[in-house]
Amino acid sequence: MEEFRRSYSRLCRESGAEPQEAVLQQLHQLPRGRLDLATQSLTVDTCRALGKLLPRETLCTELVLSDCMLSEEGGQARQGRSPLLGCRFLSSNIPATGAEALGKLLQQNKSIQSLTLEWNNLGTWDDAFATFCGGLAANGTLQQLDLRNNQISHKGAEELALALKGNATLQQLDLRWNNIGLLGGRALMNCLPSNRTLWRLDLVGNNIPGDVLRAVEQAMDHNQDRLTTFQENRARTHVLSREVQHLREEKSKQFLDLMETIDQQREEMAKSSRASAARIGQLQEVLSERHSIINALKAKLQMTEAALALSEQKAQDLGELLATAEQEQLSLSQRQAKERRLEQQEAAERESKLLRDLSAANEKNLLLQNQVDELERKVKGQQEQLFQTRQELTSMSAQLKMQAIQAEERLDMEKRRSRQSLEDSESLRVKEVEHMSRHLEESERAMQERVQRLEAVRLSLEEELSRVKAAALTERGQAEEELIKAKSQARLEEQQRLAHLEDKLRLLAQARDEAQGACLQQKQAVVEAQTRASQLGLQLEGLRRRLEELQEDLSHKDQERVAEVSRVRVELQEQNGRLQAELAAQEALREKVAALERQLKVMASDHREALLDRESENASLREKLRLREAEIARIRDEEAQRASFLQNAVLAYVQGSPVRTLSPPK
Repeated sequence: MEEFRRSYSRLCRESGAEPQEAVLQQLHQLPRGRLDLATQSLTVDTCRALGKLLPRETLCTELVLSDCMLSEEGGQARQGRSPLLGCRFLSSNIPATGAEALGKLLQQNKSIQSLTLEWNNLGTWDDAFATFCGGLAANGTLQQLDLRNNQISHKGAEELALALKGNATLQQLDLRWNNIGLLGGRALMNCLPSNRTLWRLDLVGNNIPGDVLRAVEQAMDHNQDRLTTFQENRARTHVLSREVQHLREEKSKQFLDLMETIDQQREEMAKSSRASAARIGQLQEVLSERHSIINALKAKLQMTEAALALSEQKAQDLGELLATAEQEQLSLSQRQAKERRLEQQEAAERESKLLRDLSAANEKNLLLQNQVDELERKVKGQQEQLFQTRQELTSMSAQLKMQAIQAEERLDMEKRRSRQSLEDSESLRVKEVEHMSRHLEESERAMQERVQRLEAVRLSLEEELSRVKAAALTERGQAEEELIKAKSQARLEEQQRLAHLEDKLRLLAQARDEAQGACLQQKQAVVEAQTRASQLGLQLEGLRRRLEELQEDLSHKDQERVAEVSRVRVELQEQNGRLQAELAAQEALREKVAALERQLKVMASDHREALLDRESENASLREKLRLREAEIARIRDEEAQRASFLQNAVLAYVQGSPVRTLSPPK
């Protein structure tokens, strides 16, 4: 402000005049931006200096020039303040040329809100006052105008009426103690329906009939009611905008929280998918191990087949040995036949010798008769012995044949028994291997199907997430009145949903732990099956050794072999029972997997129901907003009807009522 004083002094000295002390004192004080120069006799040089300085000064917000007795030159010099933007209130006592300057000022100025021009006799100059009214019509910031005691006639009132039709910001107009009269009052009354911002018009002391004053009061009351409703609506809209902004922030926070929870769920799903992938890898490793076990069992089966081939070869060797024995028996029978033929030849030779002895000893027949009889008896005894030897040979050959047949039957029976036992064991091994392979393939297919279902659930959740994001983005642009209740309900529902989701996640974690336990049990069962397979391999080796021992001692180990075969059958039955128990456990695991899938379906249905509830809430809020907009439109229509009714009533009242005495306003 010291700089403002120095500038004022410098401008006064440049114009060849001394600065006024009263002005310097007011510039030194300048309380709260108010420059009070009332009752000061301002010179033309002072007005010119102030006209040059005030447009550049932003601290001066109020200028008071009451009763300054400005001359015509001072009013023209003050016209330089027309671009002033920081001045809020003006109070002056100006001549005729100042009115034109004020009109130009009102046309160009964008900050003056109050203008006090009482006791200025502006109405005595029609042209100047018309210029002032034109500036008032073009002004868009002035709210208060005081024109008391300005000698305004009915022509000036008509100019003011035209200005009020074009002005949309003036709220208070004071025209007391002028010369408006009936014509000016009616002109002002006729312009009021087109002006909805003026809510205070003082017309006391203007010789206006009472009915016109009452019509003006009714129009002012109507404008004041409209202003109050407008202010209330603006306050409500401001409050609603704040509430909407607050709710948008809350919605954005909730949306961010929802996105965080969704991200957490995604991370958990990723973790679960990684865990499932790890489990699948483990199951694949277990499957590869089982495949290796199956290959080992196949190798053992091949070994058993090789052992069976060896046993068959040994059986062939035994058959060859039997054939050699039969050949030896045939050779023995041939030797015996040769011996019998030799004995027969010897007997024939003996008979020939005896005949020769008989021919030679005919002469000695008598003497040798006894000897001949004896020899005959000997021959008969030898024949009997020969017959007995023949019978013995036939019986021996029959016995040997019977023994050979029995040996062959026993060998065939042993072969059939050994083949039957080997075929039974081989069929059991093949069935066990096929059962294990089918079980592994079924478990692998079930795990693949479960992975595919989980992937489909993940894709559906991502789609639902995108839909939820789109719904949240659409919800952000909507404004509702009763969102406080909806916010509390949404918070409660979100808390309940979060609690429900936490329970479901806990149940899923428990189910996952149970599935892991079941996988561990299955691994243990696989290890037990491997141990049993190794035991079975050892048992197969023992059986092979036992078969070799049985082949070596077929005649002595029949009962032991039957007992061994029965024991092996009992063990195989026990193994079948264990495998059936494992199948039952796997069926229980499948049931658990189905229960988990049902739980996932229930979660998806709950999520869909929550989305439907949210959509229904949005629809209800949209319906409420539409009803409120309809109510606002109805209120506006009612106000327009009231204004039209009031205008018609005022016109009817003015045209039909007699002239009454002037009554002061309330």
